[in-house]
Amino acid sequence: MIIKKGYFIMKINWKAKLTSRKFWAAVVGFVTPTMLALGASDSVVTQVVAVIMAGATLIAYIIGEGLVDANRTDNTKSDESKGE
Repeated sequence: MIIKKGYFIMKINWKAKLTSRKFWAAVVGFVTPTMLALGASDSVVTQVVAVIMAGATLIAYIIGEGLVDANRTDNTKSDESKGE
């Protein structure tokens, strides 16, 4: 957290957040009781939770694969520069 002229500026690492199981558990933990409090049926809540978790899995996979590809590209470039 950075303090600048009386304001708090938070730099959030979204890659880490979106791939965190704890973050998605917190999202589900917030959405579930909120939906129940608003009168949603159990089956609707179950479907929404399933969609959230499926989306979280997809996001984590995409970011994870992107990081692996980026590392692979970086390693290839450094190997090429060493050979010259």
